[in-house]
Amino acid sequence: MLDCFQNARAALKETIFESRVDSAFFNQDVFSVFNDNHVKFTASVPFERFPQLKEMIEQRKRWNRIDKKWSFFETQWKPKSWDDTFRFIFTRKKTKKQHKGPLQLDLFEPRDFNYDYKVIVTNKGESPKSVVLFHNGRGGQEAIFGDAKNDTALDAIATKKLAGNQIFTLCAMMAHNLSRELQMIAAPPAPRALPKRPAAWTFERLDTLRHRIIQRAGRLTRPQGELTLTMSANHAVRKDLLHFLNVLQKAA
Repeated sequence: MLDCFQNARAALKETIFESRVDSAFFNQDVFSVFNDNHVKFTASVPFERFPQLKEMIEQRKRWNRIDKKWSFFETQWKPKSWDDTFRFIFTRKKTKKQHKGPLQLDLFEPRDFNYDYKVIVTNKGESPKSVVLFHNGRGGQEAIFGDAKNDTALDAIATKKLAGNQIFTLCAMMAHNLSRELQMIAAPPAPRALPKRPAAWTFERLDTLRHRIIQRAGRLTRPQGELTLTMSANHAVRKDLLHFLNVLQKAA
């Protein structure tokens, strides 16, 4: 992690770094690394490890409104074994789930019919709404991993040999990154960062590009010595192909 921060700092000077992680990274040492490297972070808090959090939510009478669905309260808190306190934001979201039968109580997580609860720890100084929006934007980065697994078989173990699996994984990563790089070259980025920090570009899945452009019937011929791709007439495919080719020629 430290090597990653140092390399990123060297390449992207004067840049504000942000990180959002799930409860698996809820650790004082991890948060100290973030703080020492001036990284603004949010992290999900595991209820099952801290019964005090459940008690704090159940005893809370007044919640501050964020919008029609979300409300919150916050406090400075730390587990007993930690040295430093952090900003903990307790959130609840109105649900429309249909519940049948009696409410099943949980020993570690607060349960009721009307709300889902979540706690976020952060070193950000922004408003609770901004922190919640930023943290909830993790779905975008999870989608990147999902696309890489589904569209380039990044989750596959191809061989019983380490070297073979390393080569296979590198090829999968290159295929995924190449599809993203082409789309980044072909379209301008968003002018500014949004609260949930989505990608600066709107990406098509590699599977979509594959079906729309690559997996199509065609023939490569050389009439009069000039390499020519002949395909069935399709205006949308022709437009996409010419757009990518023109952009790549300009970039070269």
